[in-house]
Amino acid sequence: MTEEKLINAVGELIVGEGFESLGVRKVAEQAGVNKTLIYRYFESLDGLIYAYMKKHDFWLNTPLERPDVSDIKVYLKMFYRREIAEYRDNIALKRLKRWELSSDKDFVVEIRAQREKNGVQFMEVMSGFAKVDKEQLQAISALMDAGIVYLAMFAENCKMYNGIDIQSDKGWDQIAKGIDVLIDIMIK
Repeated sequence: MTEEKLINAVGELIVGEGFESLGVRKVAEQAGVNKTLIYRYFESLDGLIYAYMKKHDFWLNTPLERPDVSDIKVYLKMFYRREIAEYRDNIALKRLKRWELSSDKDFVVEIRAQREKNGVQFMEVMSGFAKVDKEQLQAISALMDAGIVYLAMFAENCKMYNGIDIQSDKGWDQIAKGIDVLIDIMIK
């Protein structure tokens, strides 16, 4: 329960005060626990941030085995809608992703490697359903995923992108429908 309080406090502080406000003392105060517990459970503030990212990262928490579905296109359309929803809804995760872009901390490198491993595994499974070759599938999927993450981060400070209101449900529905078209093109 204490670990969970500390992990949640990271997200609360990032949303309330920004990533730059994170510190051992502040996180402990937010969680209502002694700061020595951060060291006991996570070894450091970096360890706690790592735990938050592992708990909330889309690609680290998505089952990647071959889906047992009758319509793979429907499955993939829902998959990307879940990714959109997760990045739109989790302000702390968006801010951590933005911070991560300029970090080379060991735990960030480890998370990137885990995401890459999961992404490659996902591509292996999906390539069995694709009309396009694996390299094209990888490129299209990379663009869709990167676009979702980028636009979700960008939407925090910018209303429009390419004429689409990226701060509105209507704009994100337009993006999701564009992804649907790509899925229809590349999946059998």
